[in-house]
Amino acid sequence: MGNIKADGFKGEKAIVTPNVIRSMQTENPITRQLYVTHIGYYPNARYHYRERPDGAPENILIYCDKGTGWVEYKDEKIFLKENEVFILPANQKHVYGADIGNSWSIYWLHFQGENTAMFDSISGKVLRIPETANNRKSDRMQLFEEIYKNFEMGYSHENMEYITFCLMYLLASLKYMPQYQEPNRLGHNDVIQNCIHYMRDNLENKIALKDIADAVGYSTTHLNALFVQATSFSPIEYYNQLKIQRVCYYLQFSDLKIKEIAFKLGFYDPFHLSKAFFKEMEISPREYRNRYGRMNANSK
Repeated sequence: MGNIKADGFKGEKAIVTPNVIRSMQTENPITRQLYVTHIGYYPNARYHYRERPDGAPENILIYCDKGTGWVEYKDEKIFLKENEVFILPANQKHVYGADIGNSWSIYWLHFQGENTAMFDSISGKVLRIPETANNRKSDRMQLFEEIYKNFEMGYSHENMEYITFCLMYLLASLKYMPQYQEPNRLGHNDVIQNCIHYMRDNLENKIALKDIADAVGYSTTHLNALFVQATSFSPIEYYNQLKIQRVCYYLQFSDLKIKEIAFKLGFYDPFHLSKAFFKEMEISPREYRNRYGRMNANSK
């Protein structure tokens, strides 16, 4: 069996949304305003470096949590340190990387949408979070985690819409720093969330609809109807989406072979995994690894 690659950043995490989900986001009147396509966290990212001569199709937000890094944009080299943010506009040439002696830890995300111009005023320049006791850094990080954790819970319309509003709030907290107020805490403790947690806990086991229904004390018929109403997907469709998301993680952050991933996640064989993966992501597992694998310059 393979192991997590030693040349990565210990504790790193990232999610890249499938093209079919991006299409869904552009068709939804809420999410098409602003939506996240990539998101992640790179701690102590020594030798981290990205160069894009033509920029990226999305805007890129980089939030320096610790350490130091730099951005080259419009022929200027700009240094970023702890509690500083930089938003690179879409389709603009740029280079960025970690400082060799004091490598940065960064939260980052890519975003698109019809209303990105609302935040043009904070793009292309350093945004400094005040070094004060009430700068609410932990609240912003919690907001980032809200986005990430909702992606982990799957691509339902409700999750995608909530992520859009979280993204708007995160960007607004940077644009309107003096007005930034206490966020609402939203807790989920209903049957749908319990189902999703059960699914996530059993991604490497073989479970059926009856197993999920038994876990929450519902009949399969009742649960199926309830789940479709809440998420627009059947429980098994949702479970399969989460399983493909886990496949993406292994392809991006491990050196497990495709057949090993198939065995680990309960697919019949590599062909079964590849067929399911292509249906969801519209590219093959091998192409995904080549495109988004840790050593690929376009992985984020």
